[in-house]
Amino acid sequence: MTEAWIAHWTQGSDLSPGLITLKWALLLAAAALAGHLVQRLLGLPKLVGYAVFGTLAGLTGLASADWPLRGAGLTLLELGIAVLLFEAGARLSLRWLRHNPMVLAQSAVESLLTYAAAYLLLRALGLELAVVRALSVVAVASSPAVLLRAVSDLRASGPVTDRAIALATLNTLYALTLGTAMLRSIDRGDVTLLASLGASAGVLGISLLVGGALAALLRLGFRLLHPASQDTAIVILALIAACVAVTTPLGGSAPLAALLAGIVLKQFHPRPWVWPRQLGTAASMLSIAMFVLVSSMAAQAAWSGAMALAALGLTGARLLAKLASLLLTGPVSALSLRQSAWVGVAMFPMSAVALLLTSQFVAAAPTVGTSVTAIALPVILLTELLGAALVGLALVRAHEAAPPRRWREPPPAEVDAPETRP
Repeated sequence: MTEAWIAHWTQGSDLSPGLITLKWALLLAAAALAGHLVQRLLGLPKLVGYAVFGTLAGLTGLASADWPLRGAGLTLLELGIAVLLFEAGARLSLRWLRHNPMVLAQSAVESLLTYAAAYLLLRALGLELAVVRALSVVAVASSPAVLLRAVSDLRASGPVTDRAIALATLNTLYALTLGTAMLRSIDRGDVTLLASLGASAGVLGISLLVGGALAALLRLGFRLLHPASQDTAIVILALIAACVAVTTPLGGSAPLAALLAGIVLKQFHPRPWVWPRQLGTAASMLSIAMFVLVSSMAAQAAWSGAMALAALGLTGARLLAKLASLLLTGPVSALSLRQSAWVGVAMFPMSAVALLLTSQFVAAAPTVGTSVTAIALPVILLTELLGAALVGLALVRAHEAAPPRRWREPPPAEVDAPETRP
């Protein structure tokens, strides 16, 4: 009886809505506790605890979901990504980029070199062209979500923090634009470069229109509401959810539209934003659910020897490409070599955006998507598990976050002065 109940519990698609709600409520509570204990006991970002718990839940089948993602799972993932990318876009100032245009050049070089490294490695392994193109686009995207959570947990600030978030936001913009456009032609080998550029421009244009409309509505709301009120938080979340609902049917990318909305809105509100406390709490719950979903889905990949080697090779090539590009372009973009190296380490994580693109590739072309999934999911799992810890290490070693008490050297023992007799 007990074994039958456990088997029924792990089959998420067969559960009633009430049991699905109960299961995910317990999973989120346990994940939040795991994140708290990891930060308190080990001094690591809470995200490490979320990822480890999600991995265990995925391996045991407790957090099972349909693959490719659809229905509530897909909506949850897109909404979580949209909220965090909106926040990331709101941190990216175009005025700052105009004052330091080499940041854009650095972003382009980093993305192109990462794409080229992944492409050459995967072609050398003999994979099909469509699979190589899809995996190369997925490899470009770092994770602003992981960076933002780690920065929030460690209360980090400084040039390395700002540059890592800016570069991750920009390469995510490139990956979403190219990846969404590629969905229409992933199973076709006769697509020309001009057609690919036209499809990417179409995705970017539609997403920009929706993002601009979202920014305009939010700007109007900010004029009527107090920035720190509960009503403002509800308006922001509701409008982002509406953006997620309408963008994809129009031919754009919902996360990309939210990212562009944050960038556009930042131009009208250049000062640092006062995020409502209620928005922070709601966004935190969404991000925990998103990270648990990502790690649990990635943990359910069908591992094989050849694909595991390809995944390890892609992970290493991706990290080396990002480090090399940043070390080459760092001195001309107001970063020292040491700072550039730590930015490269902080760019290591992949997470929700990569999982979303992988799921979309599977839905668009199942034959191609199967090979993409076999390599992408292990890479996502590895980079999310190690990435959050590496981000914390990079920010601490760059002296932009206080080291946890466990990492600090103990103070020297006090030596009692010898007694002197009068």
